[in-house]
Amino acid sequence: MHSIVKSLCNFHRLSKPTGRYIYKQIQRPYSSEAVVQQLFEGLCAKDRTSLARAITLVETSNAKKRKLAQNLVSMVSADLQKEQDRNKGIPSSFRIGLSGPPGAGKSTFIETLGKQLTGAGHRVAVLAVDPSSNTTGGSLLGDKTRMPRLTVDPAAYIRPSPTGGHLGGVTRVTNDTILLCERAAYDVIIVETVGVGQSEISVSEMVDVFLLLMPPAGGDELQGLKRGIVELADVIAINKSDGDLVPAARRIQAEYLSALKFVRPRLAGWRVPVLRCSARTGDGMTELWQTLTAFRERMTADGQLAARRRRQRAVWLWSQIERAVVDAFRRHPAVRSRLPRLEREVATGRLPPGVAADRLVQLFLEGSGRGGERRAEERSRTGHSGEGVPR
Repeated sequence: MHSIVKSLCNFHRLSKPTGRYIYKQIQRPYSSEAVVQQLFEGLCAKDRTSLARAITLVETSNAKKRKLAQNLVSMVSADLQKEQDRNKGIPSSFRIGLSGPPGAGKSTFIETLGKQLTGAGHRVAVLAVDPSSNTTGGSLLGDKTRMPRLTVDPAAYIRPSPTGGHLGGVTRVTNDTILLCERAAYDVIIVETVGVGQSEISVSEMVDVFLLLMPPAGGDELQGLKRGIVELADVIAINKSDGDLVPAARRIQAEYLSALKFVRPRLAGWRVPVLRCSARTGDGMTELWQTLTAFRERMTADGQLAARRRRQRAVWLWSQIERAVVDAFRRHPAVRSRLPRLEREVATGRLPPGVAADRLVQLFLEGSGRGGERRAEERSRTGHSGEGVPR
């Protein structure tokens, strides 16, 4: 075994942990449990291929594969918790949420910051979320083409993912993907969302710090107040502060500082800073990273980071419950048989949407108990409720 591992390492220029992992993977018989174990060992060995396969597994909509994904995420979560306990409750990673309107320069900003961090010895994972088309369901997933230098950096990993219709600016499994990246020893996780919007609050419930990136032309201070996303920001950065745009960047910086006087800070004792930077020239990037780390140290020192992560896990528990209930509702036989008729009645104005929704929910609840599915189907066919009122 040792000679084979040594040959693999010498020929392919692999590290010893990666060589041992590949050798074990070749020798192990194939099974569903073996696949999960192989992926877990690959993550522990910092294998990029295993990380890519693991993320693909958790993103699947196949019911059988989703069970394997849940087993893998459970193993990873338990292992990370043991590691955090050994570290006296201090997380080993720093989760950064990044949002901003189109044209703010998010991709260039991530590449510049990422190269700065990998040069300092960090391992950086970028989870770039692209919106899915409501018509075709597809996504461009072109973030790697906008980060050419960071893409080829061995200490960085970029994973573009579609939202798949999930609201909130993130995907259904972004939280699980963060755990997989942490198990693969990436200590800085950057989650780039699809853009600023009132519904884009989910990312703030899965990261340690939320960074809002703005261009030097964001409107007046009233526009800043109207954006609900500003209230979620822990740090605001005005990008593209270079050349002829410096005066505009200074003006928008002053306007946001004025607007933030009317916004209650999320963290007690932390005044949201508004900084200027240029991802193109690198000006202000070092100061911005120092501000982010100062925020993390402040939260870690008084226990607010651990408390925020505990609260976030509870939030995502209910998020998964809501999605599971909606999926079960859509698959229910009685609901599926009655839904087309009720949709036509709602579309023609013969039935209010609220009344139709209540009837479908009643069918779902009646069919969820023992023997209820058969009774719900019978009522759906006859068009009557349990009270004998014609439907």
